[in-house]
Amino acid sequence: MSKKGQAKREAYAKKQESKGKNLIMWIIGILIALGLIFAITTSLSMS
Repeated sequence: MSKKGQAKREAYAKKQESKGKNLIMWIIGILIALGLIFAITTSLSMS
């Protein structure tokens, strides 16, 4: 494999890893927000 092709593949892998981590953080944040909304609405409807 040429060095140029290998360098491109490594750069692409780094970009994908960064995008993947960003996506996971967004998903976790949304799940936490939904959990908080659910907890608040449940506690308000109980009282």
